[in-house]
Amino acid sequence: MTPLGEILARRIRETGPLTVAEFMGEALGHPEHGYYATRDPFGRRGDFITAPEISQTFGELIGLWAATVWDSLGRPPRIVLAELGPGRGTLMADALRAARVWPEFEKAVELHLVETSPVLRRMQAEMLGGAEPAWHDDFDSLPDGPLVAIANEFLDALPIHQLVRTEEGWRERMVTLDETGRQLAFAVAAEETKFSKEVPLRFANAPIGSIFELSPHAVSIALRLAMRLARGGGAALFVDYGHFLSACGDTLQAVRNHQRHDPLTDPGTADLTAHVDFGMLADVLTAGGAAVHGPVTQGSFLRALGIEKRAEMLIGRATAAQANDIRIAIARLTAGDQMGMLFKVLAATSPGLAPPPGFG
Repeated sequence: MTPLGEILARRIRETGPLTVAEFMGEALGHPEHGYYATRDPFGRRGDFITAPEISQTFGELIGLWAATVWDSLGRPPRIVLAELGPGRGTLMADALRAARVWPEFEKAVELHLVETSPVLRRMQAEMLGGAEPAWHDDFDSLPDGPLVAIANEFLDALPIHQLVRTEEGWRERMVTLDETGRQLAFAVAAEETKFSKEVPLRFANAPIGSIFELSPHAVSIALRLAMRLARGGGAALFVDYGHFLSACGDTLQAVRNHQRHDPLTDPGTADLTAHVDFGMLADVLTAGGAAVHGPVTQGSFLRALGIEKRAEMLIGRATAAQANDIRIAIARLTAGDQMGMLFKVLAATSPGLAPPPGFG
């Protein structure tokens, strides 16, 4: 076992099985052995590549999106521009560079980054130091005022609870030790937990063995963000992989070295994610008082923002090899058989604000 695996095994022996959410929280966020506390996971040398690392056009278009929202807010002299889970800072660096076409927006921006990883904070400081960002451990400490929040591949890494449909009803999926006592294994709780009662009634008769996933962390963030937008004005943009409507399914996955990995093997060494339930997200944001736009596919969103025109501009001053790389990158972001269909985009705005770009 890894050092974190030994810690979790000892905890299970002492206090009993962990929920999947508890396991994810430790595997990703343990302060000494957690995945994000110990490494740079991005790029070819890491475990996965996100959209900002694929093409500069992604961040550029989001920067112009943010500036357009600021314009629709009446061009306030101060705007809190926040990114939740900013990675290396690549998206925001591209966004701020593109937004320079509106000097008034650039002057109004106060940059805030919600990030807990000390490794990534150092990389963000190097990438964005000139923009004088402020860092936050949690969304709640962002300053008041009009807000534009960006969350790209943020919600998928929040811990989830998994509920399994059994003959007795919905029971929580747990992480325990196998019969040898040396390996982590999944099990099903014998009794109901509080989350057993939170599966929507329409899934009451789901087939035995079905799994339904809940993310209280995502619900909490979405609700607080919606209330913030309703109170102070602004918009939030969520980009992530997931499904339009709530549905049953086991989407928990681990990735290491760009390959699928057993989620319970070597905890702390692989990224853990789950698909985002955009139907749930839209419902929570609406309940919190925000206006919801979308979700739409990433491909349609980026095309509506003009990614193909921007790509042609870049190709016009590129070498033949560079032009080919640009075309491959744009296809990866927008094609239906790549990220274009799997990834969804949803926006939440303060009530009465015009629909933001990309949502008709």
